[in-house]
Amino acid sequence: MDFNIQQLLNIDLFTWIKQCFFPFVRILALIMVAPITGEKEVPKRLKIGLALFITILLPLPEFDNTLGIYSFIGVAVILQQIVIGVMMGFTMQLAFMAVRFSGELIGMQMGLGMATFFDPIGGPATSVLSRLINIVALLIFLSLNGHLWLLYGLANSFDIIPISFTSLKQNGYLVLIEVSASLFVNGLMLALPLMTLLLIINIALGLLNRMTPQLSIFVVGYPVTLLLGLTMLTYIISTLPVFAESIFEQMFEHISTMLLDLSDSN
Repeated sequence: MDFNIQQLLNIDLFTWIKQCFFPFVRILALIMVAPITGEKEVPKRLKIGLALFITILLPLPEFDNTLGIYSFIGVAVILQQIVIGVMMGFTMQLAFMAVRFSGELIGMQMGLGMATFFDPIGGPATSVLSRLINIVALLIFLSLNGHLWLLYGLANSFDIIPISFTSLKQNGYLVLIEVSASLFVNGLMLALPLMTLLLIINIALGLLNRMTPQLSIFVVGYPVTLLLGLTMLTYIISTLPVFAESIFEQMFEHISTMLLDLSDSN
């Protein structure tokens, strides 16, 4: 017991804090932007505490101990860690943006575009269907252990991009731009079946209005569109787990490619 206490007293606390600070910055930047933890209703103290807890649990990466925190190079390295963490979290956030985008399209086609409420995530006017599909996607993300895979990618990022004063390659930023373009494609693919069905219904109602002008299209059209839209929505929700798993897998692959392109290993 005396030997263990002596070892504990011999630890250089300042050196240990210095070794933890740079990984802590990257982890905190990821948590601030990543799904679930990046939501505004999550307290900032909880985010900082979670980042500190993860920093303590993860094996500390080796880097140059002479790197000063208050030096010009140290500030540049801190900014680099923030950029890496934000890019990883934002890439994962694009999967949920695609789901929310599809919810906005579905709500607009069903005539529920005005059914909005204040959402601290999506903005002051978020569609109810968009928020519902986003919550289901978050539950699927947790059930697939997506948060653990994200932490695994974070731990590997220290091996791919070590903590050092090196410039990041621009190819990594191009990967992020390409992933952002897939946001609209994935969102449209999820909402396309319902949009196609409602387009056919609107064409049929237009022809019906031409054949029987006495029939009020506004009285019949909205209930039919809403009823068939809700029926089709149940099918979309049932296929959402497979679709979300495919998007999550794509985003993890993009994160790996982005980190490799940012580093000097290629």
